[in-house]
Amino acid sequence: MNTSSPRYSGPAIAAHWIIALLILAAFPLGVYMHDLPLSPNKLKLYSYHKWIGITVLLLFVPRLLWRITHRPPAALPAPAWQHRIAELTHVLLYVLMFAVPLSGWLMSSAKGFQVVYFGVLPLPDLIAKNPELGDLLKEAHEALNFALLGLVGLHVAGALKHTLIDRDGTLRRMLPFGH
Repeated sequence: MNTSSPRYSGPAIAAHWIIALLILAAFPLGVYMHDLPLSPNKLKLYSYHKWIGITVLLLFVPRLLWRITHRPPAALPAPAWQHRIAELTHVLLYVLMFAVPLSGWLMSSAKGFQVVYFGVLPLPDLIAKNPELGDLLKEAHEALNFALLGLVGLHVAGALKHTLIDRDGTLRRMLPFGH
């Protein structure tokens, strides 16, 4: 077991877990609220969902800049195919951290529902109202969310494999506490 592997930086760890928790809150909220009958409660939940998505989008920019400008710890020994899968998964997670909330914002704009961040900051509509495009964007938003869910599952499975089978300290490098 490698217990001396370098850890990720504090900002990288914080961004990882904050965004992970937001995504893990937004997804089940989106699934739950989707089929609710129209009511003030449903509209409130939609607002919460949008606020979480915009927060992920806002946090994504500094996270990406940090990742570009700061080298992560060296990869631990593993077969080349595992490194390739991990790298591809991370790239796709970054793409989806941007695409999922952006597709939701575009969908809201196309459906004619302005996003008002935390109920006080009206965000500009990204496109003109277009119900047909809104329906297409709804389908895209749902598909992107399920792709994100699958990748998060793969990411968690990889972390658990490294922890329970390989015992190589990979997960420990990203945990917010301890070393």
